[in-house]
Amino acid sequence: MSLITVSSLSKNYGPNDIFSGLSFTIPRGARSAIVGPNGIGKTTLLRIIAGLETPSNGEVSYAKGINMGYLPQEASFADSSNTLWQECLVPFGRILEMEVELARLEKLMSDGQNAEQALERYGPLQAEFERLGGYTYPTRIQQVLTGLGFDRDEFHMPLVHLSGGQRTRALLASLLLSNPDLLILDEPTNHLDIGAVEWLEGFFAQWDGTVLIVSHDRYFLDRVARTIFEMSRTGFETYRGNYSAYVQQRQDRWDLRHAKWESEMERLEKDLDYIKRNISGQRTLQAKGKLRRLSRLIEAIESLGYEAFNGKHWGEISQEADISTHSMNLEDAQRRLRSLREPSQRPPHLRLNLRTDRRSGNIILRTENIKVGYPGKELFSAEDIELRRLETAALIGPNGAGKTTFLKTILGQIEPLEGEVQLGASLDIAYFAQAHEGLRPERTLMEEIESVAPHLLPANIRDYLARFIFSGDDVYKKVEVLSGGERGRLALAKLALTSANLLLLDEPTNHLDIPSQEVLQEVLADYAGTILLVSHDRYLIDALATQIWEIDEA
Repeated sequence: MSLITVSSLSKNYGPNDIFSGLSFTIPRGARSAIVGPNGIGKTTLLRIIAGLETPSNGEVSYAKGINMGYLPQEASFADSSNTLWQECLVPFGRILEMEVELARLEKLMSDGQNAEQALERYGPLQAEFERLGGYTYPTRIQQVLTGLGFDRDEFHMPLVHLSGGQRTRALLASLLLSNPDLLILDEPTNHLDIGAVEWLEGFFAQWDGTVLIVSHDRYFLDRVARTIFEMSRTGFETYRGNYSAYVQQRQDRWDLRHAKWESEMERLEKDLDYIKRNISGQRTLQAKGKLRRLSRLIEAIESLGYEAFNGKHWGEISQEADISTHSMNLEDAQRRLRSLREPSQRPPHLRLNLRTDRRSGNIILRTENIKVGYPGKELFSAEDIELRRLETAALIGPNGAGKTTFLKTILGQIEPLEGEVQLGASLDIAYFAQAHEGLRPERTLMEEIESVAPHLLPANIRDYLARFIFSGDDVYKKVEVLSGGERGRLALAKLALTSANLLLLDEPTNHLDIPSQEVLQEVLADYAGTILLVSHDRYLIDALATQIWEIDEA
């Protein structure tokens, strides 16, 4: 039984189409995820399904009596004066009312006033109270808050005193406790450390509700999703299975479409050859008929693209493309046929290349008796560690453990509290900062690239930025107006110009869409240098890390 049915859904803002013609269903109990490049309309689609926006065309149908919970990327609350604990009590409003009533009845019974009537009411009410979890809800709240990374001393903090990330986690906690039929989650892992994400995965493994997720966390999608919806400029496609299954099926579809394109072009070339050989001979009528059909087909592909032919009859195609009935001349048909280009399979993606100009020594860094932190605040101490050439070390641990501080200690920006960091010979170090501190808000994209590559001409800079999906007037935007994903791509563009042989990367996949994450992973896997990686991206860590350095809370 379908919980949600989406039919021919379209959304536009003025003349700009965000998406069009989307149709799919979400069965009860489904674990569905929507993936696609940034800006494709994933959040807009979630908001329409959640009833917060109206579509331009089409409709969303809901199962009768459905209740939904929606987690946006930035949380807001009906009553921000609540504490974190009070906000988590909101889903238990009925239980709290029953608790008050049970206490009132107990008092009546103990006072002897209307004791018989109170007892008659008390029994069924207590049974219902127990069935709804009245004796366990404080424990459930504590489990969820702890699982999502809150400390006990934060349980009674006012929401207004929480950071943006904490507020998002608070709303997620309240939604999980409310047990809706459908949870709609927009980037639920953005503000969770690895431990909290793993707890959330375990929660969904035991929960019997329905989930619709937008997430850039590939490992999370592997663990949670059972259906992947892919949004792209060329359409909306459904894949059965988790993220890894989607990647394989997507490649299989790309390969099949490429083979079909090659086969179709080969067939059309044979038709063209037949026309050339027979247009002036005894089979001129057959040749002219083939030329007319070839002309119409070329015109249709030029107008609609080859993908438009999937599952459609010629009558639909010719009407849709408004195909003319006259033939091209032979030379024109040949020229236009050979000008046809295979439809792009992949969405626009990063074209990133990382090179090294010189070979480093075999020992990249060593530490001795090191303690990391700030004066008066030690974050962690570590046994002596060593990183060798061409290795990739992943530094993991909870938020606030000192991972970024350690990178800055290696860079010499912060002194160790005790011990020392010894750097190897012939090192050229590049640092990708999580907060992109290396970007100047007042600069344009052109100026940022010029600051590290002053030898490049403006035209070369534009071409270079196009490789990072910045086109047209984007190159004149100031850094201060860029989104998180755009800042990440710009920081990678600057990183690629450094020719470093040691990369210190602090959350390099943060804010990147999945296509960009995939490209970055491929490039780092082929990189001829050494990497020290701080990341919550378990998919990236599994693919790259040759050793793991873990900072634990002890």
